[in-house]
Amino acid sequence: MAAAEAVGAVLAHTLHAADRVLKKGTVLTAADVAALAAAGHATVVCARLEPGELDEDTAAAIVAAALVGPGVRAAAARTGRANLHVTAAGLVTIDGAAIAGANAIDEAITVATVAAHAPVAADELVATVKIIPFAAAAASVAAAAAAVRGAVTLHPWRARRAGLVLTRFADTAAAALERTIAVQRARVAGCGGALVQTLQVEHDVGAVAAALAALRADGCDLLLALGASAIMDRRDVIPAALVAAGGALVRLGMPVDPGNLLLLGALGDATVIGVPGCARSRKRSGFDWVLERVCADVPITAADLAGLGVGGLLDEPAARPSPRSGDAAAAEAPRVAAIVLAAGRGTRMGGGKLTALLDGEPLIRRTVAAVQASAARPVVVVTGADADGVRAALAGLDVTFAHNPDFADGLSTSLRVGVAAVAATDADAALVCLGDMPRVTAAHLDALIAAAAAAPARSIIIPTCARKRGNPILWARRHFADMMTLTGDVGARALIDRDPDRVQLVELDDPAILLDVDTPAALAAVRAAPPARS
Repeated sequence: MAAAEAVGAVLAHTLHAADRVLKKGTVLTAADVAALAAAGHATVVCARLEPGELDEDTAAAIVAAALVGPGVRAAAARTGRANLHVTAAGLVTIDGAAIAGANAIDEAITVATVAAHAPVAADELVATVKIIPFAAAAASVAAAAAAVRGAVTLHPWRARRAGLVLTRFADTAAAALERTIAVQRARVAGCGGALVQTLQVEHDVGAVAAALAALRADGCDLLLALGASAIMDRRDVIPAALVAAGGALVRLGMPVDPGNLLLLGALGDATVIGVPGCARSRKRSGFDWVLERVCADVPITAADLAGLGVGGLLDEPAARPSPRSGDAAAAEAPRVAAIVLAAGRGTRMGGGKLTALLDGEPLIRRTVAAVQASAARPVVVVTGADADGVRAALAGLDVTFAHNPDFADGLSTSLRVGVAAVAATDADAALVCLGDMPRVTAAHLDALIAAAAAAPARSIIIPTCARKRGNPILWARRHFADMMTLTGDVGARALIDRDPDRVQLVELDDPAILLDVDTPAALAAVRAAPPARS
């Protein structure tokens, strides 16, 4: 249409008018039209709403408001999109039939959500409404809103008090049992609960029954039982012990792999889960699906378990089955390695940045010592510009050096060298650490590792402080191939926007994760200020 006639119309394409940018979707004013005409735009491509139509933001807002169930909020609509976020951590339930019904009403209206029963962090995005054109029929919007009313609901984590019964044989390694306890503690904590007591007993019906009863008497409302030998049938030790303790079996076995050999039961008003052997690993399994529902007070019945087969074949089926023996050591928890980037030239510092002293110790040694004190193994240090100086500064520390001869070509080259070194190990993830973060501690790194263990679906773990993202960042092995394709002077942050559903933000409330040392002034400021936390 002629630009002079476009007042009140919706601009279909972004246009420049002198020093102004009028974006697609702008409702043109008289001043906008004058600016376009002055810039030589005699005609513009626009849309006008017809009677019975709603503009894109109004339509999106109406559908989003209808979607909201308990624990969910809708953000303001803009550019035809309205996002829904949860108000707390927990488990999201989705009425899939309602969502499908709304999406079938009018192709102009789309609703997308996370997977049903997805574990989420506070404020996480769980659904989005997008209006495809600039307007939608009011009747269609009303029908879609009616179809999805309350379809997205948050079930916040309940503060479960969990007790764990571990059975052992005479030759069961104590270290393997301790690793198993640590993994379950992290899992329960990731679901808002606490593992308050652990009992180690012989693999015997009477001993397990007594332990379950003792944990229930001590106020545990979630009882986990993990045997030195897998549960094979209802007459096996753990199910027989549950019955002997006065409990009842709901179902033995589930169509999720790994996780087939799970038991669901009850002892009084406490939920009992016979934990499958795969749960000794941090990798996600059917046990996580059941644990999350229990910890969010989402009912789960025998029929619910039977219905989990579609989508129940989880990652890497070729890596299974685990041994049927009672050897707990055969199910080692996945490893998290660390990559410390120490190849840069430090030009803003005038060179020698990583060997500059802080509290009498080289910056790089402080960083690597903190990494070594964490659970991350192995520790790979990528050298480059000052390889000899970095090696000397780290003398005596148990690290693996990987040299980057192409350090001058940018950060990505060092990242590729470090990832290649970790990929050659059996590590399941890598913490990518900057060499000049002198206030980062082992506790920071271990918090990220624990978060990864508690929420395996989130394969990029990022620390935050006051809503600002910091370092280091934990990357699961699934991202290694993409990290090896990076080029130029950029890190792996470029990949985060590609896979936002995999991101987990971990609030550490410590500015140490935001602090690196790039200039003499920054180093002086760090020297003058004590650590924010011990």
